[in-house]
Amino acid sequence: MSGVVLGLSGGQPDGSAEILLKASLRAAAMTGAEVELVRLNEVRMDLAVPGFGEDDDGEWLFERLLACDGLIVSTPIVTRSVSAAVKVAIDRLLGPNADAAFVEAIAAARREGRDPVVPMRADERVLRPRVAGLIAVGGSLTGNWKSLALPTLHSMVFSMHIAVSDQVVFEGAGTPKSIVLQPEALERAAAVGRAVGEQLGVPFDQVEYRGEEGLCPMCHLSAVEIRGREVECVTCGARGELAVAPSLTWTDLTTSVISMEEKRNHFAEVLETAKDHAARREEIEAAAAAYAEWDPSVAPPPSTSTS
Repeated sequence: MSGVVLGLSGGQPDGSAEILLKASLRAAAMTGAEVELVRLNEVRMDLAVPGFGEDDDGEWLFERLLACDGLIVSTPIVTRSVSAAVKVAIDRLLGPNADAAFVEAIAAARREGRDPVVPMRADERVLRPRVAGLIAVGGSLTGNWKSLALPTLHSMVFSMHIAVSDQVVFEGAGTPKSIVLQPEALERAAAVGRAVGEQLGVPFDQVEYRGEEGLCPMCHLSAVEIRGREVECVTCGARGELAVAPSLTWTDLTTSVISMEEKRNHFAEVLETAKDHAARREEIEAAAAAYAEWDPSVAPPPSTSTS
């Protein structure tokens, strides 16, 4: 289906996260979608300034978010989670002003001539159906160094009631552009793009989820908190209960990232990956060049401020 797929790159230009995003956007384009890539590091957004000022690109980015039919976010994994650029975008653009339930209620009140009470702009374009794909990439080969990435990325989509059609975490890309050494990862990223591009305009409840299934039937992830027999999804808040109360025995505390032993093991793994990639740097640069040449990026206009 035709429509616009907006790709948000949370990493460095032409880095592994952006290469995966381009592989995904290319696949979305092949379904007939128009694609755009925004490098969040090029977008000026100051957390200390309320609203969007003259030298702030938040309004520009929010307009692109409102105009898109599909969204693909790709981030490097930083300290087990997403990049700072993605975190800033989440905090500045989303929340109540982009919350589908808030917008729905306020817009209805205004149409009926009632005081909406809550002083928010409530742009009804928020309510259009959108579909998303989420991508995160890190260097570590163990899950405990990547486990917060996808749960955090869900904060980019749930306010606007965007249906997630696919999500994936990649590993082993601990040096610049080195994801190109994993052709299976590039194809998997392309599958994310197809899952988005083929479902543009599909209502939320009819979007097919094509990613790996987790424990939660809502967000499809497996980050859960257990309190006695009660279970709550850490990512989205869905609740359930255990059929039998758990009897928990901790078998290995050294794998906790709080422990020095795990920190040292992680450093050793990073060092080994870096050595392997250093020997293959020419191969990496040659393969990454094709992604650098394909550039559907858009950027906010330069600041006109003279101060």
